[in-house]
Amino acid sequence: MVQDLPEDPRYKSTMQRLEAARHTSESGSEYWFAREIRDVYGYETWAYFTPVIDRAVASMTSNGTDPSHHVVRTQRMMAVGNGARRSGEDFFLSRAACYLIAMNGDPSKPEIAAAQAYFAIQTRSREIEQQSIEDEKRLDMREKVKVSFKTVSGVAN
Repeated sequence: MVQDLPEDPRYKSTMQRLEAARHTSESGSEYWFAREIRDVYGYETWAYFTPVIDRAVASMTSNGTDPSHHVVRTQRMMAVGNGARRSGEDFFLSRAACYLIAMNGDPSKPEIAAAQAYFAIQTRSREIEQQSIEDEKRLDMREKVKVSFKTVSGVAN
């Protein structure tokens, strides 16, 4: 049985904030901005967060995944105080990138620990669901073979 999700309010808050930061493109694709999830994951400064993004990109590369499909550098206008705005670096992130950023983050941060627990539990839930689907297919195939065998046996007699 899959473990229930932790009751810690930080856990729920982290995941709710991550979902609240999600954007949807005109084509229906979901994405996040790195600067918006930096706070969600408990990083106070951009300088401490970008190495985590770099580790997530390295993880994708090591796994044979093209990171350009998940992490795209961009420039955005940002508020800097007193109503002023300036252009600054940001990234478009896919859901997979958000997962890997959490997995490569500092687990001593409660927000990162909560996200890591969430993604681990969700992964296990998906594994169990997939196994159930495969078991169902196997049972269905056995039943078809059984019916076919009976049909062939009846014709042979």
